Amino acid sequence: MTEPAIQLRDVSLTLGQGASSVHVLKGINLDVAQGEATGIVGPSGSGKSTLLMVLAGLERVDSGVVRIAGTLINDKSEDQIAAFRGRNVGIVFQSFHLIPNMTALENVAVPLELAGHADPFAAAARELASVGLSERTTHYPGELSGGEQQRVAIARALAPEPHILIADEPTGNLDQVTGRQIADLLFAKAAERGMTLVLVTHDPSLAARCTRQVSMRSGRMEPPASEAA
Repeated sequence: MTEPAIQLRDVSLTLGQGASSVHVLKGINLDVAQGEATGIVGPSGSGKSTLLMVLAGLERVDSGVVRIAGTLINDKSEDQIAAFRGRNVGIVFQSFHLIPNMTALENVAVPLELAGHADPFAAAARELASVGLSERTTHYPGELSGGEQQRVAIARALAPEPHILIADEPTGNLDQVTGRQIADLLFAKAAERGMTLVLVTHDPSLAARCTRQVSMRSGRMEPPASEAA
């Protein structure tokens, strides 16, 4: 039996201290199969984005097991997690998170340089071409449309050839037409490369394109409708 790409067991996480602390994740159990597209849905404040940060190793859990791409990451140092993430997990954010004083090519090349890639700029150019931006490599983020900026962000996430692609509201800052084009690109790239895709979205039509949907409420996973009935 193939090991899941993502495996969470009884994961809990509290953010903040004392009276301001919030129990964000409460006993989360989740398996995501390799190559599966999973949509995480639920109301604002339900813990969806925090869950993605846990999957990316950007938030440490208080308790439970977090196994990503077959590797237990709970007991790793920050440097070890960063190196692991650089090889295995690509992340696409709602607000792009591009470096404003770097060109599109430089933005995509940065994680490759950090990972010690032999020719980061050639690889970055290939990745930008694969998302339809071969003519925009020397442009800065401020010279690109929102859709183009998100394509650069996707190219940056894909460049290290990760096993898992995580997207947090990837169409949230885009108009409907551009959002659909970005969604098409994400699903196409995940399928083309056999990647596992996990995305958080408020868009029902985007969630419906996933292999399955996981619903969260108040920091917990809700059972599927068939089980809740």
